[in-house]
Amino acid sequence: MFIDKVKIYIKAGNGGNGSASLHTEKYINNGGPDGGDGGKGGDVIFVATSSENTLNAFHYQKHFRAGDGENGGRQRSFGKQGADIVVKVPVGTVIKNNDGEIVADMFADGQREVILQGGKGGRGNWHFKTSRRQSPSFAEHGVKTQEYEVTLELKTIADVGLVGFPNVGKSTLLSVVSDAKPKIANYHFTTLSPNLGVVGYYDTSFVMADIPGLIEGASEGAGLGLGFLRHIERTRLLVHVLDISGSEDRDPLSDFELINTEIYSYDAKLKDLPMIVAANKMDMPGAEENLARFRAKYGNKYEIIPMTTIIHEGAEELITCIVKQLALLPPPEPMSFTPVKLQKEQSDDFEIDMLEEGVFEVTGGLVEELNRKVNLDDYDSFRYFQRVIRDRGVVAELRKRGATDGSTVIIGDIEFEFVD
Repeated sequence: MFIDKVKIYIKAGNGGNGSASLHTEKYINNGGPDGGDGGKGGDVIFVATSSENTLNAFHYQKHFRAGDGENGGRQRSFGKQGADIVVKVPVGTVIKNNDGEIVADMFADGQREVILQGGKGGRGNWHFKTSRRQSPSFAEHGVKTQEYEVTLELKTIADVGLVGFPNVGKSTLLSVVSDAKPKIANYHFTTLSPNLGVVGYYDTSFVMADIPGLIEGASEGAGLGLGFLRHIERTRLLVHVLDISGSEDRDPLSDFELINTEIYSYDAKLKDLPMIVAANKMDMPGAEENLARFRAKYGNKYEIIPMTTIIHEGAEELITCIVKQLALLPPPEPMSFTPVKLQKEQSDDFEIDMLEEGVFEVTGGLVEELNRKVNLDDYDSFRYFQRVIRDRGVVAELRKRGATDGSTVIIGDIEFEFVD
């Protein structure tokens, strides 16, 4: 089983609650508030690693949650920060949100990206001490975080991509020129996942990938092609492997045009990739005649290397040609995109909507902030709530919107009568 696209669920840790402790100690008068702050929740961190080349592990584990921050304690003791969770993904994994927007491109080995930040810890009651409120008996709750669904897509990073019909010798070619040991047999779709191999050539080397599953209609979902065409996007150079002998009663020229059509239908930008043609199975009857036909039509456009991979014939010439072309091409780069953030920026803005005549609802970041701080059962806390909505202009805005004595105002979980 090869998995290169999967949905998982991630959640940063909640922030710990602040403490509402009051200092009480023998022989010490008026100790005052000493509640400590809650600890920050753990982050969700993604790390790219070259030790993995599939997303198979995510078939069995789909939920990843960081640790919650601990609550604050007495004597201004800070709560412990929640444990981060590190999610390791193969190099080349793209992280997307539910709308298909890119959150991160895990392009380089060892790359670390903080995808979700843990919730902020709540402040202890000593933060709310004033000259008029000497012993506040309330504290702030930690920020509660949300769980997000994200999609992981693996797009293999390779210098060279081998493309062509099934059973034309791509896997054999990869095994001949590189250190890869792909499964090889004489039937279609032996290769069910991209195989990677490192090709060494004197003091240089490059990565070659065998892209499986290309048949007619692959760009529209036929066969295995749609799932694996994404692996071509990262390559710098394509090697199109042809059964030049037409041993399966197919015309190699038609095969060449058909596979190219599928590739370019998937992504028109792939037309800009240079391509070398490996004319394989030259030892078979009809190969020379078909090669002559192919050269007559495409010889001026493509570099054509006659090969018989099973006996390594033409392999050295192909590698030399690949190395020369790669030297002229720019190095691979991450995708060009504007990253989106899963978490919304916290704000203290507010909006007022009139739900019906005489009923007003206040929403926005200010409301979320107050929900974490206000305890309606505590007199000091409620007084603090009243002062905040007055100082932040909520009361004045309610008057402008038509609120009068007796109007109902809803702020989060709090509902009260407006008094002008």
